[in-house]
Amino acid sequence: MAIDYTQRIPNNVDLSSDRRLQRALENWQPRFLDWWKDMGPDGAMNFDVYLRTAISAEANGWANFGCVKMPDYRWGIFLAGQDPNRVIAYGDNKGKPAWQEVPGELRSTLRRLIVTQGDTEPASVEQQRLLGKTAPSLYDLRNLFQINCEEGRHLWAMVYLLHAYFGRDGREEAEMLLERHSGDPDKPRILGAFNEKTPDWLSFFMFTYFTDRDGKYQLASLAESGFDPLARSCRFMLIEEAHHMFVGESGVQRIVQRTCDLMKEHKTDDVRSLGAIDLATMQKYLNFHFSVSLDLFGQEASTNAANYYTMGVKGRYLETRIEDDHVLTDSTFDMDTAEANRIVRKTVPALSALNERLRNDYVEDCAKGLLRWNKVIADAGITFELKLPHRAFNRRIGAFAELSVTPDGKVVSEAEWKAGESKWLPTPEDRAYVTSLMGPAVVEPGKFANWIAPPQRGVNNQPANFEYVRFN
Repeated sequence: MAIDYTQRIPNNVDLSSDRRLQRALENWQPRFLDWWKDMGPDGAMNFDVYLRTAISAEANGWANFGCVKMPDYRWGIFLAGQDPNRVIAYGDNKGKPAWQEVPGELRSTLRRLIVTQGDTEPASVEQQRLLGKTAPSLYDLRNLFQINCEEGRHLWAMVYLLHAYFGRDGREEAEMLLERHSGDPDKPRILGAFNEKTPDWLSFFMFTYFTDRDGKYQLASLAESGFDPLARSCRFMLIEEAHHMFVGESGVQRIVQRTCDLMKEHKTDDVRSLGAIDLATMQKYLNFHFSVSLDLFGQEASTNAANYYTMGVKGRYLETRIEDDHVLTDSTFDMDTAEANRIVRKTVPALSALNERLRNDYVEDCAKGLLRWNKVIADAGITFELKLPHRAFNRRIGAFAELSVTPDGKVVSEAEWKAGESKWLPTPEDRAYVTSLMGPAVVEPGKFANWIAPPQRGVNNQPANFEYVRFN
């Protein structure tokens, strides 16, 4: 499905056929650009950046690459192709044609889901706006800017739905997406993880590995929505999202590689003295970002998730590949929960455990990256293993929020947890050390900061010394 780039707002939804909608979005566009200049990558608006831009909504051959100034990036509205025979795959509406308009009784529910998803997109741009000043290479700087631009486009995807299907309420919600800001004490972003700071590149890589992976699972669930325009929007967003998680996984792996190389070369565990990030500190950052991201899935037992599923507005991950009745009225699910200050295993109705099932899928996916990171460590002959902490560790939302749980899943007293916290989570001193490594951006093509290894290959098969960003 080709994208029309002749219009002011590139799109593949025939926007010009709806003049009222087109004018509304064209009125929102300059506000978005003002937000981008104020809250997007700081000091980078005149750089020429080697970016990929969507040219099609198909999975193959969907983008091209070229140098673009970020304010000139062609943000637009791109939906995956429509299946005219698509039916709702689950819930009470199973087997009925997918909705092309919003059912009146689901209006507020769908609007809330779209706003919550939309709010995460500009939030991550705001969290990362200063990172470019300490980029470890032009390669990494380019990847940061690519992610920022695509998060901006994902905001456009949700804003289109709000404008096109939710009338005045939708337009007001679209305005609010630009008025809330990450970490703002008066108007913070909706979800807690998107109000955390991303002050350094280790945090950035952990964020894009763990928190963007939560985004993958939320988008995949919404891609099963009975509201077809939302499902099609999310299916295309997932194509772009894959790169964001790759940046996180490969970024952490490159830090691990550099640390292991220095440990072998100098026959020491004290890599801090060599200007690198020790493996124990990486584990602490991993513990923090994983646990914060787990909270994004919500309560383990959730009436809202059950209702979303029964209504047909939000499904499970890869819903149509699951072999069951897709109604779940009589199905059960085994999960861990908290009871009498203990972690216990319970069998609960499957409908109430949909958040936890999605969290399980997420945890299994996260573990795959750790296998690759640990292979680097093992290949270096180093006795250390990065591990995912127990899902009850450091939780602020859900059944485990009131428990003090160690990374290996032991319930302890609050005093014991406080005594061990500095071993499990980054301390102010840890963060200060990592920040101290974030010197001025490395801007010479082919050069990398001391604490990170080069990538195995360049973007779009470019050579190692390619000029990914040109400073003007």
